[in-house]
Amino acid sequence: MGVRRLCPFARRATRSGVLSRLIDLVLPPRCPGCGETVAAQGRFCARCWVSLRFLGPPWCAACNVPFDDHRDPGSCCAACLADPPRHAGVRAAVAYGPVARTVALRLKYAGRTAYADVAASLMRRHLPEGASLLVPVPLHRRRLWWRGYNQAALIAGGLSRLSGLPVETRALERHRATPPLRNRNPRERRAAVSGAFRVPPGASDRLRDRALVLVDDVHTSGATADACVRVLLAAGAASVTILAWARVIEGEAH
Repeated sequence: MGVRRLCPFARRATRSGVLSRLIDLVLPPRCPGCGETVAAQGRFCARCWVSLRFLGPPWCAACNVPFDDHRDPGSCCAACLADPPRHAGVRAAVAYGPVARTVALRLKYAGRTAYADVAASLMRRHLPEGASLLVPVPLHRRRLWWRGYNQAALIAGGLSRLSGLPVETRALERHRATPPLRNRNPRERRAAVSGAFRVPPGASDRLRDRALVLVDDVHTSGATADACVRVLLAAGAASVTILAWARVIEGEAH
């Protein structure tokens, strides 16, 4: 399968997105966070906009967790100093909170596929310099069949249209179904996703020596992303940066 070739489920999501845009022509655009009428499609109302916490420097040079005070650009957090990560950073547009959660849940479960472009528009600024390929975190085929689309793949498509970077939806697959990770501790999360991902035969050539961006909707504990990163690096990727719509920041209320 070539770069950016869509599977049947992605084509279904694309048709759904076209339908959403047709509906937007006759219905007033609404805020993705609260549903209030706004001036243009994809915009947040003033109340939701100011409630979003946009992430950026100063942050850890290794994992991009935000610092509360100014640090030198090369500073790392205590966790990364003790155990340097294999990935090239975890970047996210916003911190996980009420509005970010609403956008993620409506995209994921309510069929609001247009919200993928909303997320991508705010994630684009965090695309790392030198990135060459977007790889969405995959769903298991049963979950994909049930939902009809992969929200991470839709976000990756939006990022591709904005940046010109290609998307490879067949470079990584979740060949084993995994249970929900909510309410599990970090050790249980890692165990749940261990061995769940693989690079299909023949796909390694499309990954070798490339700077990858692993795209997801929400970055929580990092168990899923770390499992993906491990497999992609083993397949020969030069680096893997994780890029998400929202990131759960430890110690913050959600």
